[in-house]
Amino acid sequence: MMRFIVKLLWIAFFSGILFAIAFIGLIHLGLFGELPDFERLENPEYNIASEVYTADGKLIGKYYIQDRSFVDFEDLPPHLIQALIATEDTRFYEHHGIDWKGVVGAIVYTLQGKKRGGSTITQQLAKNLFPRQRFRTIPDIVITKLKEWITAVRLERSYTKDEIITMYFNTVPFGGTVYGIKTAAYTYFGKPVDSLTIEESATLVGMLKATTKYNPVLNPEDSRQRRNVVIQRMADVGFITQEEADSLKELPLITNYTPITHISGIAPYFREYLRRELDEFLKNYTKPDGTPYDLYTDGLRIYTTIDSRMQKYAEQAMKEHLSHMQKLFYREHPPKRLWKEKRELLVRVLKRTSRYIQLKEKGLSEDAIFDSLRKPVPMKIFTWEGTVDTVMSPWDSVAHHLTIIQAGIIAIDNATGHIKAWVGGANFRFFQYDHVLARRQVGSTFKPIVYSVAIENGWSPCYEIPNMPVVFPEYDNWSPQNADKRYGEMLTLAQGLAYSINTVTAYIIKQFGPEAVIEMARRLGIKSEIPPVPSIALGTVELSPKELTNAYVPFATGGQYRDPIAIIRIEDRYGNVIVDFRNPSKQVLDQRTAGLMVALLQNVVNRGTGVRLRLKYQLPGAIGGKTGTTQEHADAWFIGFTPQLTVGVWTGWDYPELHFEDMKYGQGASMALPIWALFMKKVFEDKELYYKPTAQFEFLKPEWIANQHCLYNWRSLRKTRDESTTPDDVIIF
Repeated sequence: MMRFIVKLLWIAFFSGILFAIAFIGLIHLGLFGELPDFERLENPEYNIASEVYTADGKLIGKYYIQDRSFVDFEDLPPHLIQALIATEDTRFYEHHGIDWKGVVGAIVYTLQGKKRGGSTITQQLAKNLFPRQRFRTIPDIVITKLKEWITAVRLERSYTKDEIITMYFNTVPFGGTVYGIKTAAYTYFGKPVDSLTIEESATLVGMLKATTKYNPVLNPEDSRQRRNVVIQRMADVGFITQEEADSLKELPLITNYTPITHISGIAPYFREYLRRELDEFLKNYTKPDGTPYDLYTDGLRIYTTIDSRMQKYAEQAMKEHLSHMQKLFYREHPPKRLWKEKRELLVRVLKRTSRYIQLKEKGLSEDAIFDSLRKPVPMKIFTWEGTVDTVMSPWDSVAHHLTIIQAGIIAIDNATGHIKAWVGGANFRFFQYDHVLARRQVGSTFKPIVYSVAIENGWSPCYEIPNMPVVFPEYDNWSPQNADKRYGEMLTLAQGLAYSINTVTAYIIKQFGPEAVIEMARRLGIKSEIPPVPSIALGTVELSPKELTNAYVPFATGGQYRDPIAIIRIEDRYGNVIVDFRNPSKQVLDQRTAGLMVALLQNVVNRGTGVRLRLKYQLPGAIGGKTGTTQEHADAWFIGFTPQLTVGVWTGWDYPELHFEDMKYGQGASMALPIWALFMKKVFEDKELYYKPTAQFEFLKPEWIANQHCLYNWRSLRKTRDESTTPDDVIIF
C-alpha cells in the first residue's frame, strides 16, 4: 500500500512538472495571449519626447505624451547603477532573467504573511516595455507573471547586461508624465544624469518603489527615509563603506525642481509657435516605414536659432521696463475709475470667458451669471513681481489682467535671418496670445518703406519738401496733420524722417502713389494685405512685429532679404538629419538705396525721435531705427538695427481701448524704445556673443553721403520741440 502511495506521489510530481512545462510551452506559443516576437524585442516601441534646443545648445522645451528622453550607458554614473542593483536585484549579473533564489524567497515570505518582491531588473524591464493588462483573476496573475519570465529570458538573450540596465533606466516612470532617468534628473535636480551625486541617485532609485509616496517634492520626508534605505542597501552589499553610508544618510534632501512644461522655462511663446509649425511641417516627412513623424512620440531633436542668453535678456528687458510703465499706467488710470469708464469692454471680454459660457449653458440669466462672477474664489494672478496666490472674484481677475501691458519682441540676425529672441507677451501662463505674430497698426515705423521709394527714385536725403498739409481730393480730401501743428518751412527728407513729420511722408506718397509703396513693401518681405490708400504712409496698415522687423533687415544688409527662420535642423532619435533648413538671400534693394536709408535711419537715432538711445541709454556704435505711435497711443513701436542684428519691439494692451492718455508715456520713444535699449545693452555687454557695438555697415560707401551736407550740417527743429514730451509720430486724421 505504501509503495502504491509513493508511486502515486511520484506520478503526481512528474505530472505536475510535465503540466507546468506544457503550460509554459503553450504560453510561449502564444495560446494565452501574444508574446513580443524577436522584432519587437530588438526594436521595442517607446513614446519618446521630442526635444527643443537653442543655437547655443540649451534644452528649452519638449513635446511629449510621456516625457521621456534617452541616455547612453556611458552617461550613467556607477553609483546610480549600484543603487539600482543593491535595491532591486543584487544578483543581476549572475542570473539570466529569473532569480530563482529570489522567487523562492518571495514565496517563503508570502507564506509567512510578509510582502517581498522577487522580480529581477530584467523582469521589471519586460513589464515596462510590454505593460500588463489589469488582473481579473488568480490565473490572470499567474499567466502574466509567466509571460514576464519568458520575456525576461528572451531579453537576456537579445541584450547585454549593460544594455538591459540602460533600457531599464530609459523606460522606468518617475511620476506623472516623467519617464526615464534623464528626464528625472533634470526634473528633480536640474542637472544631467552624469552629474548626479550618490545621495541624489539613491533618491531617484528610491522613487521606483512608489513614485508618489517617495516623490522628493511632494513627500520630502518619506523620500529622505527611502533614500537612506537605498544608501544602506548599497553599504550592505559592499558598494560603499558603512562610514560613507552613515555620512550620506545625514545629508539633507535638497532638490532643484525644474520641470519643463509648455508654460515654464524660457521662450514659451516661441516654443508654442514652433509646435504649431512643426505639426504641419512634419506631415511632409515620413519615417523609413512610410508613416509620418509624430512630434509627441518619435523623440525628434529640434535645433532652433534662438540664443538662450539673448532670449533671457529680452525677457528681462521687457520686465524691467514694463513693470515701471505699469505703475505709471495705474497712476494715470486708477482701476476703479478705469472700469467705470470701460465697463462695456470688461463685460464684452467677460462674456468670452469659459466660466461665463459654462454658466450660460446651464441656463442662468445674465444677472445671475454676473453675480456668480463677482464672488471671490482662491486663484493665482499675474503681477510683474511674480505670480500671487490670492482670493479674488473672476470679475476682478479679468479686469486686473486686462490692464497688464503686453509686448512683442523679436530679434533677427542680419547675416543669416535666424531668429535669436522671441517674446510674445508678459507671461505665457496668463496671456497666451502671441504679440510677435499679432497684427497691429504700425504707425510711423512704416515710413521708412515710403522713404525707400523716394530714395530709389533718385531723391537725396537733402531733397527739400514744403512742410505744408497735403490734400488728397480723390480720398474725400483727406489731409494728414502734424502732431505738433507746426507748418510753413522747407524740410529735408532727413529732417522729415528724423522728426517723423507727417506732411513730408504724405508728400512722398502723393508723388509716387500707394501702389509704388505697396510694391516696395512686398519686395521687403511684407505679405499681409495693404490697402492701396494714401493713409498707409502714416502706418494705418496692420502688421506683426515679426513681419515688420524683418522688412528692416535689407536696410542693414545692403539690400539683401532672407525669410526669417526659427529652425536650423531636425534630427530623428538616432541623430539622423531629417531636414536641414536654408534660407537663401535675394537682392531686393540696390546697395546705394539701402545705404542712404541707413544714413536716414541713423539720423533718427542720433538726432530725432530715437535720440534717447544716445542721450539716456548711452548706447554706442552704428544704430538705425524708427519709432512709431498710433492713434490715441494704442500701439507703441521701435524697430532698430545694428550692422549685425535687427530688433523689433511693440508694446500696448490686448485691446486698443486701453492706453495712456498722456503722450509723454504713450509714444513709441517712451514705451517701446527703452526695451530695445535695455536688451541691446545686455547683448553688447555679453562678451561671449557675436554682436558687438564696434560693428560697421561695411557696404555703406562714404562717397554716397559725402555730398549730403544736410546730414552733417544738421538743422535741428528742437527749438520748439521737447524730445521728452513731443509726440514722435502720431497719426492724426
